[in-house]
Amino acid sequence: MTKVSVKTGDTVLVNSGKDSGKKGKVLAVKKVKGHVRVLVEDVNIMTKAKKARTAQEKSELIKQEAPIDVSNVNVICPSCNKAIRVRHAVVEGKKVRVCPKCAGVLDSKFVKAKKADTKSEDKKAVKPAKTEKKSRAKVAHEEKATKTAVAKKPTTTRSSQRGV
Repeated sequence: MTKVSVKTGDTVLVNSGKDSGKKGKVLAVKKVKGHVRVLVEDVNIMTKAKKARTAQEKSELIKQEAPIDVSNVNVICPSCNKAIRVRHAVVEGKKVRVCPKCAGVLDSKFVKAKKADTKSEDKKAVKPAKTEKKSRAKVAHEEKATKTAVAKKPTTTRSSQRGV
């Protein structure tokens, strides 16, 4: 299953396609056949013909938004107004979406609760820890050490076990 960092209500910047450079609000996020698509306001406008079903109705052309792939949009941080790749951090026991440039929290529910509690500690508490990169380096070093230790062990073959 694909991880989605874009949520309904986010402001996004379209970075590819015929509408590249446009900003809009996400109206819906849909998962269809293994692909995640987003419906962005005033982006990817398609014309659809509506046929009259009764004598009172009129046939007309309706312009509506069509979904685009989630990989073609970047979330815009509400605090610094920059297009970002969303980072995740655990703050006060909750996993929240975080801006890597200004360390602002993107989740509106958490932001409202956070502002009511404290305003001064907002940036200090939100910075994501960089322990993941260190642990990967340690793991790589340990794997390298075990590989060299395994290579130094004397190997026994079946012929040497039989006494041949």
